[in-house]
Amino acid sequence: MKKNDEFYVSYIEGSLGEKTKNRLKKFVFAAILFIVGAALVFALSQKEFKNSSFELSSDTKIIGIYHENPYPMLRVQLAENTYKNVLLLGFGKLSVNPYLKELKSEVGDLNGKKISIEGNLIYYNGKTLIQITDKEKVFLEAQTAFNIPKNELLSEMTLEGEVVDPKCYFGVMKPGNGKIHRSCAVLCISGGIPPVLVATDANNLSEYYLLTDIKGNPIHKDILPFVGKPSEIKGVVEKNEDWYTFKIDVSNIKLLDTPSNIYYDISMQ
Repeated sequence: MKKNDEFYVSYIEGSLGEKTKNRLKKFVFAAILFIVGAALVFALSQKEFKNSSFELSSDTKIIGIYHENPYPMLRVQLAENTYKNVLLLGFGKLSVNPYLKELKSEVGDLNGKKISIEGNLIYYNGKTLIQITDKEKVFLEAQTAFNIPKNELLSEMTLEGEVVDPKCYFGVMKPGNGKIHRSCAVLCISGGIPPVLVATDANNLSEYYLLTDIKGNPIHKDILPFVGKPSEIKGVVEKNEDWYTFKIDVSNIKLLDTPSNIYYDISMQ
């Protein structure tokens, strides 16, 4: 040992030399800078949460007029001459149909009937959905059938966008990007969740279209090969108050050779 070398004895107070103290201070300072820097890089590299809500821990009761146009919805009055159509979903990756089966067997045709539903609200960008978890929380409020506004025919359109399942995309998953979420979307749509086309315009504003076949019937299995893949789709657009319906022929869908904005790590093959 050299004459100027410091010798530290742990059980002797004050035996830590000045050189060793300085080295430890530098090491601790460098370690703190590294940890803070790594945390900042990690935080800045993450995608922001969407401005969406999923009220999983609380139930909300809504009352409105039931209609299938072509997917189950509840037309809820918010104020005089102001309505919102709430898309109805089942628990997990299922449609709402199993939760309505018992009531339909008692009442018959539910279209136009006033019912109440209790479930978990999902809402994002002006769209509202509700997840029903218990068939015992679905009630008929009146036998009288009410009129439901007919869809307003807009025009034939060619849109570019990606097919998603609205349950996860609108709020259950935040932000819901990546290959694993595309697989989840395929399972949800397979289970009866309505498919939705997310189309983004030149101003980076998104609009949402419930997809049906060309006759306006629900579509599930046939759309699965196109879920989460940027596509060009031709069809007829109709409007039902706060929702658009896009009637399409899946055989005319054209896959685009562009990366996904939603399921960004999907191979386009």
